[in-house]
Amino acid sequence: MEASNHTIQIKPWEDNDLELLFLINAPEMMQHLGGPESKEQILNRHKRYLELGNRGRMFSIKLLPELEPVGSVGYWQTTLNNESVYETGWSVLPSYQGKGIATESVKLAIEEASSQNKYKYIHAFPSIDNSSSNAICRKLDFQFISECEFEYPPGNFMRCNNWRYNLIEQ
Repeated sequence: MEASNHTIQIKPWEDNDLELLFLINAPEMMQHLGGPESKEQILNRHKRYLELGNRGRMFSIKLLPELEPVGSVGYWQTTLNNESVYETGWSVLPSYQGKGIATESVKLAIEEASSQNKYKYIHAFPSIDNSSSNAICRKLDFQFISECEFEYPPGNFMRCNNWRYNLIEQ
């Protein structure tokens, strides 16, 4: 996939992607997500990513041809209004932001989620203050549902936009 003169690939999350989680944990990367996590929280997140199983998939975003890790993207099962849906989230390191990499990565993750033929919708919940992530939702034709209060991380409530993408072809 081309992303503003960059070719990217999403690769299933592996044990050696742990270092990427520590890079993503920088204050400027976590400002819309309740702030940086502790080492223990990072290790627990890594374990969850590796053990998602049939509930979803996490990917590292690799810049080609060097396969340089530049971020993460994924989807996982959640329940929203008593309906099982996928939720998606992404993160791209600051020096690679603004180049279309996140948009292409989310597009690839949506294609992967859609190929599972499991749920009708995938939702994204970016903070209302995260203009870049909200712009990605608009670019990829997510439907804006509403503002909402979202708990992330546990114990931290934030105002988010609920965006929904229909995974089932019309």
